[in-house]
Amino acid sequence: MEKIVDIGKYVEQLVNWLTDNLAFLFDIIKNVGNGAIEGFESVLLFLPFYIVIALLVVLAFFKVGKGGALFTAIGLILIYLMGFWVETMQTLALIIVSTIIALVQAIPLGIWAAKKPLVNKIVKPILDLMQTMPAFVYLIPAVLFFSIGKLPGAFATVIFAMPPAVRLTALGIQQVPQDVVEAARAFGATNRQILQKVELPLATNTILAGVNQTIMMALSMVVIAGMIAAGGLGEKVLEGINNLDIGLGFESGLAVVILAIILDRITQALGQKK
Repeated sequence: MEKIVDIGKYVEQLVNWLTDNLAFLFDIIKNVGNGAIEGFESVLLFLPFYIVIALLVVLAFFKVGKGGALFTAIGLILIYLMGFWVETMQTLALIIVSTIIALVQAIPLGIWAAKKPLVNKIVKPILDLMQTMPAFVYLIPAVLFFSIGKLPGAFATVIFAMPPAVRLTALGIQQVPQDVVEAARAFGATNRQILQKVELPLATNTILAGVNQTIMMALSMVVIAGMIAAGGLGEKVLEGINNLDIGLGFESGLAVVILAIILDRITQALGQKK
């Protein structure tokens, strides 16, 4: 069937224009982003594996409990014994940087959307597009802007992982009881003070639920990011698929699952803290 409306052509023209005219900006972002990811990797790999395991086990013990700490210890030791420790730390570094970038943008945007109904109406369909567009599509402009490597993986991950944080931040602010806000305003609090001292503390649990979902969405991009040489467990999973190596595919996939459960339990516990 012949095309009547060629939206893709205009999107391609826009991406090509950005690539041609803002190459210097993308180079700066690439250098800074790669530096941040590699910096986290260096720290995680510089520390002996048993120190990293001990730190995460202690964190899980205080935030989740004995069961969470035991699972964290067994899971991370199993990852080390399977030979995926370096790849797991690379994946963890990518997730940390991607999550930080996503939250730095998502939380202020969520607050703005909660305060301004017009902004909320504009943002909602954009978030729907970001969540429902096949994640592979984001790799195309990412590679054009930043070439292959770690940063394009982080770029695609940020786009895919941002929406839950924006939605839940806006929801948390909107659910703050209006009588509490009016009481604070009656005592002479400014809008900034109300946001900082009333709305954000009361919305913390919901916002942290958004952080949890953002981390989980970032983890779901691990394998896809591996397609553009982002490294980590994603490349091992793809290597197993390409070579029809069932053992390698299962073990690397299991490492992703273990890391996901550990991060999920810890961030859920943070969100449930009263």
